[in-house]
Amino acid sequence: MTPQSRSQIWNIPNILTLLRIALIPVMVVLLFSDSRDDGFWAAAIFAIASTTDWLDGYLARRMQIVTVFGKFLDPIADKLMVMAALIMILPFGRAPAWMVLVILGREIIITGLRGIASSEGIVISASDLGKLKTIFQIVAILGLLLHYDYRWCFGIDNPYLVVNMHHVGMFYLWIATIITIWSGVDYLYKFMRIIAR
Repeated sequence: MTPQSRSQIWNIPNILTLLRIALIPVMVVLLFSDSRDDGFWAAAIFAIASTTDWLDGYLARRMQIVTVFGKFLDPIADKLMVMAALIMILPFGRAPAWMVLVILGREIIITGLRGIASSEGIVISASDLGKLKTIFQIVAILGLLLHYDYRWCFGIDNPYLVVNMHHVGMFYLWIATIITIWSGVDYLYKFMRIIAR
């Protein structure tokens, strides 16, 4: 490996992506328990990892160090993070299995199609729908990881508002599932049109 290729791998955006992958096992270990505290810390780790997802892309563009390694690793890190969280909350009944199956199935299918397109020298860029899907998935998973009732203090007249984070998570998971299906069909349509040419 040449010094130049090493520098392309070990830059700040790629290190952030690798950090995101390194945080996944920590989150998984915390999610072996259904306790409130472990769920809170798992949600905190997931939130930090999600922030690095935005930050690594921003820094790569800002510093003009977008690399092939980064383009390959970043979407894998995103998918691993989402898949790990959804799979780990399934045994506790926090999310319907069919929704998790739809979300994970879509990711596997689209990753496969991207691999086929890439082997033909075709790049199908991420759509706005795909980005929207990711945002709703992250918000939904955060809610489902927190899961329990939380009391929010707003002042003297209305001192507490109790929010059930499981309901918040499920609300956004429904939206995420719909957008997941929609964006998957949209990507498949684009793929078929490009291959047909």
